[in-house]
Amino acid sequence: MNIVEILRERARSRPGAPAIIEARRGRDRTVSFADLDRRSAKIASLLGKTGIGPGDRVLVFHPMSADLYTVLIGLFRIGAAAMLIDPSAGREHIDRCVEAGSPAGFIGGPRAHLLRIVSGAIRRIPGKFVIGPRLPGAVPLGAAAGEADLDAPTHCGEEMPALLTFTSGSTGIPKATVRTHRFLLAQHRVLERSFGLVEGEVDLATLPVFVLANLASGVTTVVPDADLRAPGAVAPGPILSQVRRLGVTRCAASPALLERLVEAPGRDRAALGGLRKVFAGGAPVFPRLLDRLAGAAPAARVEAVYGSTEAEPIARLDAREIGAADRSSMRAGGGLLAGSVVPEIRLRIIRDLWGKPVGPLGAAELDRLVLPAGEAGEIVVAGDHVLKGYLDGRGDEETKIVAGGEVWHRTGDAGRIDGQGRLWLLGRCSARIRDGRGDVDPFSVECVAMERPEIRRAACIGIEGRRLLAIEASPALDAGGRRALAEELRWAGLDEIREVPRLPVDRRHNAKIDYPALRKLLGRAT
Repeated sequence: MNIVEILRERARSRPGAPAIIEARRGRDRTVSFADLDRRSAKIASLLGKTGIGPGDRVLVFHPMSADLYTVLIGLFRIGAAAMLIDPSAGREHIDRCVEAGSPAGFIGGPRAHLLRIVSGAIRRIPGKFVIGPRLPGAVPLGAAAGEADLDAPTHCGEEMPALLTFTSGSTGIPKATVRTHRFLLAQHRVLERSFGLVEGEVDLATLPVFVLANLASGVTTVVPDADLRAPGAVAPGPILSQVRRLGVTRCAASPALLERLVEAPGRDRAALGGLRKVFAGGAPVFPRLLDRLAGAAPAARVEAVYGSTEAEPIARLDAREIGAADRSSMRAGGGLLAGSVVPEIRLRIIRDLWGKPVGPLGAAELDRLVLPAGEAGEIVVAGDHVLKGYLDGRGDEETKIVAGGEVWHRTGDAGRIDGQGRLWLLGRCSARIRDGRGDVDPFSVECVAMERPEIRRAACIGIEGRRLLAIEASPALDAGGRRALAEELRWAGLDEIREVPRLPVDRRHNAKIDYPALRKLLGRAT
């Protein structure tokens, strides 16, 4: 089944209902489910006439918008796959991704087409299409308005690729994650159940892949009036105005963006009171943020979601389920509670072998690697919405385990399962401090520091045999507060607690600590 079939069913059952609402030049622009279906059919017809067909890959550079999803669905209708790359990663990264993906077409707005000036890899892409004003050397997608609808989607098998996205390529060679139509359908089903997607709800969406699940569930998507390339720096006012004006009932976003919303002035922040569901994910979610969200949106179900590009979601935690004993454990170095594993996924904690290829194994051999409840190790997952491999197998050797014919994804995260079957996160396996004094996991230390409201971010790291805790703190953290924090963390054997003006974070969510960049920063200052 092609995911377009589900999207078209929504167009038939809710033709006039708003599918996507976005801000355009200070006004709300609404695209209905029927509009989305009709426009994507015309774009599919135009692309097909220009030579794009089943199995082709097309690079798409465009912000989250109705135009983006019209293009994506148009590509799905003809059996082509969309390649999505983070443009903030830099030209060299883009060129490597283009060379790895070998796209047959390039679609983007006028600003995206400026890349043709500096990128030889993009110039060599055969077909070029522009969203918006006409440009030399590119077919305007506006011409699709005169095309007949491609009514029936091209038949394509469930295993045909639909989306290709790329890792950051921090090791030099980016890996392409391939989502097939079967995968998108499986992910839609688990997201619909886990996130409680209900037809007619209005969702403030910040993560592009989640919008497909919204569309398939009949949920209206509101595109935030903000530059989502820097979620930690968005102006909260325009977004909160949308929440109030458009009757938003739910939101899923990175901790960095949600922090911006709860830090807004009281009058603006009051808009959050109308929310009924709030999900924080894409980076570590500490209890302090959940508490602030619950206070700002008292009628909402507030949850932390743990997952990864290759498996989303993995576990969920309702803020109301965090007990006093859990908070005490987190303050004592027990790690970060991630909650219950979603039923659709299988999760194991195995002996930490991160950095070493494992397998192929027999099922019994994998069982022997599994650790008892309470012991810390490497988190591995399997299931229908877990990606089985990367494009051309690049990266599979170090991140996949084939055991008994089943593919397990190695998340690269360390964790443990408690007596209630809940998952606790300890940080990246590669970030664990191992020295003559034993092992220390970064989240164990960072959870303690993040209990203090004066500390915005914290990161624990080992450099040249020294254990350092770097903190990004407000002026409210005085000498007494620093001494109290050091006392609370005596068990960690820290050599230093160092304040820095700004801790480096990931580009996508602005919330995950970039440990390699931090190592360079602290190494220079040591």
